[in-house]
Amino acid sequence: MSVWSAEQYLKFEDERTRPARDLLNGVPLDAPRSVVDVGCGPGNSTELLVERYPKATVSAFDSSAEMLVAARKRLPGVAFAQASAETWTPDAPPDLIYANAVFQWVPDHVAVLVRLVEALAPGGVLAVQMPDNQQEPSHAMMRAVAAESDFAEAFRTPIAREVLPSVGVYYDALKPVAARVEIWRTTYHHVLGGADAIVEWVKGTGLRPFLDRLDAAQQNEFLARYTERLAAEYPRQADGRELFRFPRLFIVATKAV
Repeated sequence: MSVWSAEQYLKFEDERTRPARDLLNGVPLDAPRSVVDVGCGPGNSTELLVERYPKATVSAFDSSAEMLVAARKRLPGVAFAQASAETWTPDAPPDLIYANAVFQWVPDHVAVLVRLVEALAPGGVLAVQMPDNQQEPSHAMMRAVAAESDFAEAFRTPIAREVLPSVGVYYDALKPVAARVEIWRTTYHHVLGGADAIVEWVKGTGLRPFLDRLDAAQQNEFLARYTERLAAEYPRQADGRELFRFPRLFIVATKAV
């Protein structure tokens, strides 16, 4: 079974927290009473919620036991639970359901988002951010290396990850259950120290399913080829650094009062 690594994920904490902060800045609530962080990871996004809404009851959950260990250590005063974003339903209608970089992993997540808006309190908000990078070189090169003959047996069944649908699909699904739906896309250009740094970044997320299928020797060979391809796809800037392009989709749906 694949295990999420909080330590690996937090190697780029500042960069990963930036879109979480941007998502929170788009939430049109001043004083929610009940806030839930869906797929909270190691608690960096939950910390933002606690800081912005100090009078709210903030709870959070994640499917990864290792991530929850890190989250509880970071925020001992918050109620963290282990649960799946795919099936979770609140015990009582919350004012804010916040989900930073989790629903891209959930099959048929559009239907799940509709269900969560329906579960909100009147005037409540669902705020979601998802990486929209399946066509970026960082992810295209994973699939390209996996398709090479050396790895054919390991990837006879391809790694399946849903490409995000168009913004119109989200709008048409959410508008019947929401008074207002706002959608935007932001492309970040993270300044990183070469192809090796990009590899370290994706080891904490998108590269995990690929490496999970390989033994140690195969992993080393896969990473060597993948790193070589990335170096060709992400040219160095004048200062020797590389710009890691990372598009993300943001959705904020507000339920009618």
